[in-house]
Amino acid sequence: MSPAPAYLLDTNIASFIIRGGPPQLMGRLRAHPVNAVGISAITEAELLYGLARKPGATALAAAVSAFLRHVQTLPWDSDAAERYGRLRAELETAGTPLGGMDMLIAAHTLALGATLVTNDQAFRRVPNLTFEDWTADS
Repeated sequence: MSPAPAYLLDTNIASFIIRGGPPQLMGRLRAHPVNAVGISAITEAELLYGLARKPGATALAAAVSAFLRHVQTLPWDSDAAERYGRLRAELETAGTPLGGMDMLIAAHTLALGATLVTNDQAFRRVPNLTFEDWTADS
């Protein structure tokens, strides 16, 4: 089994990539080896759900399919589930929960020891989560 990638792309970043931009994101993506960047199976599920809601979007379906063929998808495993349980309890106790899918992606990223690539500021609430916004100008 290959080592976990250093970066996990959040669904919003994957969507930006599928649509071909913005330029600073694409540049940051190209600056990393293919095996350094991946997505959670949760992100794959969100992308496929988005496609299911647009059955006539053949160009989008082709773009999502191409993206999924070229990016490593990491399974959501027992380590992620264990991290999720602790994270959800911690955030709910603090009164700062995330949406369900974001919580799953954050837990997966933490379990992998990766950096989440996102432009969703809600992830700031997650203790010990390292994240970067590749859509922002450096």
